[in-house]
Amino acid sequence: MTTTATRLPPPRLKQLYDQEIVPALSKKLGRKNILSLPRLEKIVINMGVGKALQDKERLKQAVEHLALIAGQRPQITKARKSISSFRLRAGYEIGCRVTLRGRRMYEFLDRLINVALPRIRDFRGVNPKSFDGHGNYSLGVSEQLIFPEVDPDTVNFTQGMDITIVTTTNSDEEARELLRLFGMPFRS
Repeated sequence: MTTTATRLPPPRLKQLYDQEIVPALSKKLGRKNILSLPRLEKIVINMGVGKALQDKERLKQAVEHLALIAGQRPQITKARKSISSFRLRAGYEIGCRVTLRGRRMYEFLDRLINVALPRIRDFRGVNPKSFDGHGNYSLGVSEQLIFPEVDPDTVNFTQGMDITIVTTTNSDEEARELLRLFGMPFRS
């Protein structure tokens, strides 16, 4: 008895990359080898929960929300150093993070660009200068409620997060063009 696995169609942004972005980048950058063109490598979402030292429930809720948003279980991060002014010891659990690749990465980026960012109050676009000099883009989100997966009735506190989009290029200009073609709403 053999079963045929049902293959899901590729994510919408992956199809967009293959069909429209690759030819546009190839023309703009003047390269014929499509493997030399910039592409997304991974997306890292990080939640630093500083209040987790006083209230362990905050870290548990942040982990649940990040799992809903990302679609996979987050890794709990621990403090590397002891800092006495923050009452922090090495090994304390102080945050959570998740690394998205492949299908989940494209689906998260699609939800971020088309659903979550437009839900931010007084949103005028993301900062076009938040590149690190090596083609990676970082943005901060002040609350997790902009994602539709999080039920506002179950939220006891708002928690911000940092989102880092890692690309295969070392040039900020090439990475900016890649994200612009994906539809990232950069401020003008």
